[in-house]
Amino acid sequence: MVDPYQAGFFKENPYAAKRTIRGKLAVILRGKLEKRGLELIPTISRAVLKNEVHELIVTDQENVGPGSSVDKIAYIGFVEIIVGGVMTVGDTLTCQDKILGRVIGFDETHLPNHLNIVLASGSRSDGVEQSLQLESDMTFE
Repeated sequence: MVDPYQAGFFKENPYAAKRTIRGKLAVILRGKLEKRGLELIPTISRAVLKNEVHELIVTDQENVGPGSSVDKIAYIGFVEIIVGGVMTVGDTLTCQDKILGRVIGFDETHLPNHLNIVLASGSRSDGVEQSLQLESDMTFE
């Protein structure tokens, strides 16, 4: 079976419009790693369903995206999806009126338990350092 993204079938992002994914911060994490070794899948999107819980990880590592490896990370937390949809590379995660990062890919290390959603940010700060609060509203758009 051929993956249309890897095969280069799309010359531009095929997602012309999609709804905002909404969630609640279910867990706040602390901690940073220098050599995590996350392997981002080559696919640019993942469906996230209502009531699923997924991990949020941030990196300030440059030149990473679908199909690449990410080492320098900080743990943000876990989000419970309240309004599901299709999450794509480039979506912006907002929480407590601040942008936490932009989705750069997905790591499936812990499936089927949860998906690692990897974000790019200029600041590699964990959830505690960002003063995040449990049950905060989160949006991906």
